[in-house]
Amino acid sequence: MFNIVLFNPQIPPNTGNIGRLCVNAGATLHLVKPLGFDISEKAVKRAGLDYWDKLDLKVWESIDEFLNSVDTSRCFFATTKTKTPYFKKEYKKGDYFIFGSETKGIDENILNKYRQNCITIPMTKEGRSLNLAVSCGIILYEGIRQNFKDFE
Repeated sequence: MFNIVLFNPQIPPNTGNIGRLCVNAGATLHLVKPLGFDISEKAVKRAGLDYWDKLDLKVWESIDEFLNSVDTSRCFFATTKTKTPYFKKEYKKGDYFIFGSETKGIDENILNKYRQNCITIPMTKEGRSLNLAVSCGIILYEGIRQNFKDFE
């Protein structure tokens, strides 16, 4: 139904948990290299448990390869560097929810290029960021909520 895209993920258990989330939500997981780990690592598979073999997984060699291969008008870039809340956008089946690495987020040049499609999860001033897997779940399930009639 939707696509979760991780640009340069660094923490294997986060990716494993996101893979599990994608299986349960019917989403495709896109991993964009460089990765901070080998996807065959035990930590990834342990977090994904018995879901990893059911995962619709696509691995891309670079951010440019990914962005040149998809309809970027349907890409939504999650960042703390915008004021547009994720729930103010309308999502359609097949949209891409893009997240940066746990340590650096999404490159500023990409955010500037696609500023109109940047979204954020509102937080208090005390918070800097949320766990990557939690953020993916929040935004993915808003897309599902908006399109629930199509959810299988």
